[in-house]
Amino acid sequence: MLPEARRGLQDDARRMTDDLTTFTDEPRLITEPGRAARVASIVEPVLAGLGYRLVRIRISAFSGCTVQIMAERPDGTMRIEDCEAASRALSPVLDVTDPIETAYRLEISSPGIDRPLVRRSDFDRYAGHVAHVEMGAPIDSRRRFRGQLLGTDGDSARIRVDGSDGDADVLLPIGDMSEARLVLTDALIAESLRRSKHGNRSDSKHTDTLDHDQHMSQTQGRLTNGDRKRQ
Repeated sequence: MLPEARRGLQDDARRMTDDLTTFTDEPRLITEPGRAARVASIVEPVLAGLGYRLVRIRISAFSGCTVQIMAERPDGTMRIEDCEAASRALSPVLDVTDPIETAYRLEISSPGIDRPLVRRSDFDRYAGHVAHVEMGAPIDSRRRFRGQLLGTDGDSARIRVDGSDGDADVLLPIGDMSEARLVLTDALIAESLRRSKHGNRSDSKHTDTLDHDQHMSQTQGRLTNGDRKRQ
């Protein structure tokens, strides 16, 4: 290989590494309280080491207790093989750290189409789509907002809200939001299908690689492990 070509490959590799580091290092501005925050502090660095980043932790009473870990790749998706890799890395770490006081089921999933928005870049990436936002404290006596995302302005998201007096643009501080997520629309579904058309073919090749105690939902990008018992 010519020296110029070798240097070009090395430069490309460095750029890819820098891009991945920037991706995994961007902080979440909307986070979870309590037990979910404990789990997040454990799993976030493990996911970053794999090249993924945490989107959300949700602990529910489904099937006794389910710990859902929602993660994503740089393109915003999480394929079945990615869920499987994350599960293999996270399961032993969670077994050792034992952040949940009862037996639970571990679920690794993709963000989904109507995904949560937790980082500043999320609000820029999905500008033009409709979002639902709940604020932790009222803004002009209002906690809930629904409208078209117009990107960000500093640490706030700009949303065009429909009202009785016509459309109005509002700035909502992202750090003050308790929840934000995309609203399922035809435009959002169409964009998601365009992004995932190649990934779906890849997913179909991995249906036989799971352990006997794992269940996979291929259409939702979700992997559920068997019960994890406290030691």
